[in-house]
Amino acid sequence: MGNLARSAVLGLDAFEEAPLELRPFATESELQIIIQAVYRQVLGNQHIMDSERLSSGEAQLRNRDITVRDFVRIVANSNLYQSLFFEGSSQYRFIEMNFKHLLGRSPEDQSEIVEHVAIYNAEGYAAEIDSYIDSDEYVQNFGEDIVPYPRSIRSQDGIKTEGFNRMFTLLGGYATNDSDKRAKLITSIAANSATKINSPAKGNGSAYDNTGKRFKITYAANKGAARLQKYSKQECVVTFSQMSPTVQNIHKSGSTIQSIVELV
Repeated sequence: MGNLARSAVLGLDAFEEAPLELRPFATESELQIIIQAVYRQVLGNQHIMDSERLSSGEAQLRNRDITVRDFVRIVANSNLYQSLFFEGSSQYRFIEMNFKHLLGRSPEDQSEIVEHVAIYNAEGYAAEIDSYIDSDEYVQNFGEDIVPYPRSIRSQDGIKTEGFNRMFTLLGGYATNDSDKRAKLITSIAANSATKINSPAKGNGSAYDNTGKRFKITYAANKGAARLQKYSKQECVVTFSQMSPTVQNIHKSGSTIQSIVELV
């Protein structure tokens, strides 16, 4: 089934809006449409109050001192974005959301997750955000003045078919937001398994047909555990069915997952 047909079946017409671009000499009403679209995309359809709006960034955009891409960066680096998608979230969830909000797609594979975990660990929060917005992929698809949008639900070169299913899992539905702190794709990406299209209430929809596979999870223990055990880096080997609860337990302990590798 093609992407357009699947969109109709799944009721995704609301996501199939034309990309929004800030044109030269835009009116104030047109500017407000762009600003609201950036907030909706980058903040994951969260409702924000007037007091939470980034008035300084909006003014710079109004005066054309910055571009839409610059405004996207301001929103993604804001305390509001951090409180919604960084604080209290696992690294995997944070990276999932960065892909969705800033590139309009889901992570393609485990190597992309590992790459961004390494960027954050080595260079910090701002560098992780910049790695999306300064990428060739961002510039080629959105340029300076197009608001990022969910690209994976459209037929486009460079987007794998599996990207549609994973992006739909992250989207959930037009009226939902991204307030959930749990990673949605960690098992399907780590196992390189297909992601079934299910309703949001049915979880992340991964196809659990990889029960024979085993995976090594490498993680950094929290400081308390590290003092007791004399080291911070730890590893464990799990089956596919054990992966999700193990990951949850690692996150609950305050530890940070560094990689998940399939064992041959």
